[in-house]
Amino acid sequence: MAAMTGTTHRGAIAARMVDTLERRMMRLLPDILQARAADQPDDCAYVFLDERGAEAELLTYSELHFRAMAVAAYLRERCAQGDRVILMIPPGLDFVVAYVGCLYAHVIAVPVSPPRNHRIHDATRNIIADCDPAMVLTSLDDVDPDGTLEPDRCDAASIAFLQYTSGSTSAPKGVMVSHGNLAANQEQIQRAMGHDEESTFVGWAPLFHDQGLIGNVLQPLHLGATSYLMSPGAFIRRPLLWLSAISKYRAHSSGGPNFAFDVCVAHAQRRDLSDLDLSSWRVAFNGAEPIRPESLRRFAETFAPYGFDANALYPCYGLAEATLFVSGSRKGRGPRYLDADRDELGRGHVVPGQGRTLVGSGVPEADIRIVDPHTRQPSEPHRIGEIWVAGEQVAQGYWNGRSPDTFADGYLHTGDLGVVIDEELYVVGRVKDLIIIRGRNVYPHDIELTAQSAHPLVRPGACAAFAISGVDTDRLVVVAEVREERPDIAGAIRAAIIREHEVAVADLVLSAPGRLQKTSSGKIMRSAAKKCYLEGGFDVDCEESRV
Repeated sequence: MAAMTGTTHRGAIAARMVDTLERRMMRLLPDILQARAADQPDDCAYVFLDERGAEAELLTYSELHFRAMAVAAYLRERCAQGDRVILMIPPGLDFVVAYVGCLYAHVIAVPVSPPRNHRIHDATRNIIADCDPAMVLTSLDDVDPDGTLEPDRCDAASIAFLQYTSGSTSAPKGVMVSHGNLAANQEQIQRAMGHDEESTFVGWAPLFHDQGLIGNVLQPLHLGATSYLMSPGAFIRRPLLWLSAISKYRAHSSGGPNFAFDVCVAHAQRRDLSDLDLSSWRVAFNGAEPIRPESLRRFAETFAPYGFDANALYPCYGLAEATLFVSGSRKGRGPRYLDADRDELGRGHVVPGQGRTLVGSGVPEADIRIVDPHTRQPSEPHRIGEIWVAGEQVAQGYWNGRSPDTFADGYLHTGDLGVVIDEELYVVGRVKDLIIIRGRNVYPHDIELTAQSAHPLVRPGACAAFAISGVDTDRLVVVAEVREERPDIAGAIRAAIIREHEVAVADLVLSAPGRLQKTSSGKIMRSAAKKCYLEGGFDVDCEESRV
């Protein structure tokens, strides 16, 4: 198929959208919860697991409904409809209650990261300044449990909440997600992943992040299913607790960013897994950061003895500006791989060959165009271009009218680079991160993967590659966090990058652990790394060296 999706594909999507609208008929999330509270009041909606995997909190659909009405009453006494309310609540079911309470009260929820070590994140301060909230909720301690507010019907076009972007390439911006956007994307996720009311979920992603909120909280609500949740901290400290919960609760769907699969493989080598049974896991979604073919294969090989089916691996692609989900594999199909010629990839073409294996991000659940980011014309077949998205799940824009060009021409301009081949979307990088050296495109996440694989003392997921201006071309800079300094590390990294990519590193910085900033979903903030580098920020640590 050509890089731009064909008329037939777009027509099919349009027909599905019409069918979805007719079937949904005001099935917005507040309406759905009220119906669930009436029809299945005692069914378990959410369970929150503690640091050891024990059940610490539980909410039925009825309890969620009545507690959310109490929150709504509390909010309406203090806020006007349309006011913004910051949700700065620690991991747990109170966050879910507060979020639904905002929907019931017709105020705009703004989920943010809770303070860590009694310190509010700089990104959170920027979000507060941008959205001008009427209120900040840090707990539900002051809410009268006997308070009640019968929810009014929502307008599908009204803003449900602001989902602030991760800020991996710029300052966070508030995506205005409407009730209609949420309803449309929930239908798309259900269809693409083959979910029903029996599809049990397990999730650990932050609830203030779109994957955690929309995927692990709102999709189960949409279905009438049960979701078992744990804190991100619990996963980081004990990664295999995630898999144990999937095994124990016979989860159908669960997933996370690519690094989560790598971490589980690393920990599995030193743990007794005899009680693990992953045979129920039918949708193991992988998204939110570049998907590595080696990660998928290693995970499947490691956990096959424990019932995991490699065909459950489910690469997907999405972004906050499209609510969450844009494309994904199909249930039971497994990943699609494409071996691409490295030299042609550097020229912006995808043709079969050796050099880089691309992982497909599935079949689009939207109108996808692949467009030359400079001419804004459709790219030629197999030519890499910017991914543009249109559909009911695409948000109205950014709060305060920021970056209006992102939503121009009737399409969301994602800033991601990719190509569609045989109806499969392949994402290859970011427009802003693309490095061009002597006319050749270099994709930073490829460089980063090579760097972290070059020496065992380089920390996984802790490398940043970016370009700085040179005399006649970009110059490649790599910052790598290392567990300890050894004289052979620099040589190993430089040699590996030259060998794999035929590009020389102009400057290599070996950094102490924890110096590279990451987003809430674990993505390296390359723009922040570049800024720190140019300001000499990496030189202030005596444990770092420039080589």
